[in-house]
Amino acid sequence: MKDFYKILGVAKNATEDDIKKAYRKLAHQFHPDKQGGNEAKFKEVSEAYQVLSNKEKRIMYDRFGRVDGAPGSSPFGAGGWPGFGDFNVEFGFGGEPGDFNDVFDAFFEGLGMRRRKTYQRGGDVEIIQEITLEEAFSGVKKVIKYDTSVNCRHCEGIGYDKKAGVAVCSACGGQGEIRESRRTFFGAFSQVKVCPDCLGSGEKPNKTCSYCSGSGRETGSRQVEIFIKSGIDDRQVITVKGAGEAGGRNSQPGDLYIVIKVKPHPVFERRGPDLLMKQSIGIAETFLGKKIKLNTLNGKLIEIEAPAGFNFKEKLRFGGLGMPKLEGGHGDLYIDFELRQPKKLSPKAKKLLEELDKEI
Repeated sequence: MKDFYKILGVAKNATEDDIKKAYRKLAHQFHPDKQGGNEAKFKEVSEAYQVLSNKEKRIMYDRFGRVDGAPGSSPFGAGGWPGFGDFNVEFGFGGEPGDFNDVFDAFFEGLGMRRRKTYQRGGDVEIIQEITLEEAFSGVKKVIKYDTSVNCRHCEGIGYDKKAGVAVCSACGGQGEIRESRRTFFGAFSQVKVCPDCLGSGEKPNKTCSYCSGSGRETGSRQVEIFIKSGIDDRQVITVKGAGEAGGRNSQPGDLYIVIKVKPHPVFERRGPDLLMKQSIGIAETFLGKKIKLNTLNGKLIEIEAPAGFNFKEKLRFGGLGMPKLEGGHGDLYIDFELRQPKKLSPKAKKLLEELDKEI
């Protein structure tokens, strides 16, 4: 049996916020698109989060060690229901086909564990936002526009004509749910379900909005303004709550996930918080200790001088000239020197090099 708490690295009394933070951290670490990611670990972490972030599934998992609907499993542990063992079957009652999950829904609702679901929440949206390495260095404000489902302009997202109003749902009597009795091999159970006529609201509109057909949504575009902090990593995700797809009939919207993609730079290569650049250097600069002028990533002009006896096959390190760190401070800048060699030597230059060779 998988220990979902151990997989996420949280205690059994962890709050919803603790579970969400642990998942975000591990999902970012193991994401398959990320360098060094692990698809198997990512799926395992996602599975654990899906269970522990759902109150009803978490109760079922804590009580029985399983979650209903798992193939070949029983919610009563590895031994299953006493005398039956483990099983995975599909069957119907009264001549109608049935879903085995419905049987467990009915059973656990009989224990007081109601499985009310919301079908109207808007979907999450994921977009990629490209930025330059300079913008990742200094931080930048971005205005992002994207197409998604938005509230219907004609009914303001409620799905019906306000003037015509609503009436009490006749199917559920305004309760928003209906009760069904079913017979299973566990016995007879009473099951509570969301009313299919009013989708749990207890009310039905007298006049459905003709523009959105009662969904409360239409295709449109949204715009958000975000500030990307200096030092942000490539593939880091920024979450904007409530900026995803509009929910059906004015219900809760989804979230927007912005994946930051840092463009490759023609001069600097990023390695974590450090920067690496290549610098061409001539023979005179190598042996005479001449200063070399170069521009840093933030646009500042600096002069560098290789220390005496420096091995130009190694990288020259300058502390604090790398990328900003989110926790504070900066990484380092490393310069990889490339020696410029003349295509053709004059007799005078050749003689000077021969004399220099005698002194080395």
